[in-house]
Amino acid sequence: MTDTEDFQQGTIAETHPGMADDLSRHDAILRIPVTVQVVLGSAKMPVAHLMKLGRGAVVALDQRVGEPVNVVVNGRIVARGEVVVVDEDNSRFGVSLTEIVGSADADAFN
Repeated sequence: MTDTEDFQQGTIAETHPGMADDLSRHDAILRIPVTVQVVLGSAKMPVAHLMKLGRGAVVALDQRVGEPVNVVVNGRIVARGEVVVVDEDNSRFGVSLTEIVGSADADAFN
């Protein structure tokens, strides 16, 4: 924490008792880890077909190349974006966000 933050929290604690506790709780909440997933698509198939899949099998997804992917945090869609290459050697991918989804939009997809 910087001197400025110490000073600001000290000032808040002096003028608004209990508010420093709120800041501490807020900081603790911001450190909670969440699971972020980028969903490229999905597929439905009978268990019998799933059991026959082997090495090299291709499962067709319901999304097409170039369509936006969904960014999901703890099971809820929070954004959409495009898949991008992160490393020069093409070994890692990332997602470039193109849209932040509002809570009403996210609920429609769950």
